[in-house]
Amino acid sequence: MEALINSENTPAMREQLFIALYQKAFPAVARYVSKMGGSFDEAKDIFQDALVIYYEKAVAETIAIKTNERAYLLGIAKFLWLQKFRTDKVQVPLNDFDTEMLNESASFSTNKLMHYLATAGQKCMEVLKAFYYDNLPVKQLAETFGYTSTHSATVQKYKCLEKVRDTVKQKSLSYEDFLD
Repeated sequence: MEALINSENTPAMREQLFIALYQKAFPAVARYVSKMGGSFDEAKDIFQDALVIYYEKAVAETIAIKTNERAYLLGIAKFLWLQKFRTDKVQVPLNDFDTEMLNESASFSTNKLMHYLATAGQKCMEVLKAFYYDNLPVKQLAETFGYTSTHSATVQKYKCLEKVRDTVKQKSLSYEDFLD
């Protein structure tokens, strides 16, 4: 089936064809967007974008409709909605951020964490504190703790982390074990 809209249509004919497409296809698009959690305004926006894509392809004669215009527009709208849905999920505004998550991190037990860090030894605690808490660069870490090179300091820091990880693994601890 060929597209009804083409470059040879007069503006009045195009307007009539758009109205007909709107009447045929918009209700299905609105139902789909609503079912997927969208609003009526979002359905209108998606449908308008689908119409523009349809029109551009029809005028460029690159459109290949296998069933009918209604199904073609619905397919474009579904694709556009899924794209929008993915984009919106990635860009969650901070004011919608889960405050429970913030409260949970506030109740994190520093004492429990320090206990397990201490199992790695005093020097390891100092190295890890200097690197992670004081943000000391590796070169300065090597100088401060008397390591012969930055590579040696990096290796020692890694070994300290491994000691803490081993303790946590041996005791089968999880994130929840560090909460008050």
